[in-house]
Amino acid sequence: MPAPIDPANQGPLSSEQLVDLLADRVLEAIDAGNGTPIVLIDGRAGSGKSTLAAALQNRLFKDGESLPRVIHMDDLYLGWTGLEAGVDLLQRFILAPLRAGKTASWQEFDWALGRRERWREFAGGTPLIIEGVGALNGGSAEMTELRVWLEVPEDVRHERWVTRDGHAFDEFWAPWAVQEIEFYEREKSPELATLLGGGF
Repeated sequence: MPAPIDPANQGPLSSEQLVDLLADRVLEAIDAGNGTPIVLIDGRAGSGKSTLAAALQNRLFKDGESLPRVIHMDDLYLGWTGLEAGVDLLQRFILAPLRAGKTASWQEFDWALGRRERWREFAGGTPLIIEGVGALNGGSAEMTELRVWLEVPEDVRHERWVTRDGHAFDEFWAPWAVQEIEFYEREKSPELATLLGGGF
């Protein structure tokens, strides 16, 4: 696979550039013998992570031979205060087994019920896209060269939050932001990225 692009030496890529470049890199990895290339997409709430993941999944399905698996960090968090618990689940039950050549098996969080419910599995063999706050961290970064950080102004992110969910979750915006800040200060996620996007 070609050398990563250092985001410190480039401006943010457009959404189209990101999808094109990521799709090319994933397909190159598959051609080189990596049956399960992993793409990490991170950025603060409202930066367009899930939109980018869906666009990349669709592009790879069109250009490749199988539908990539997408894992949303929203399904791993333990509620509104559970960012760290979600990252722990990602590391222990998804990435660690895959690194060992085993099948990943985990429970998704049911936001309506307030507990983990549905079991999911992933044995590899197709590209894996992991998107959400916490996806890019010191442990996950070791598993892939395809690491995206999306940078979007706070006012734009908040507007997207309200557009998507209305005002029903306004009370969680500030507490969630505190968790993000603490996590990124520790993990230095933007510095681990190999691609920088201006939002999606």
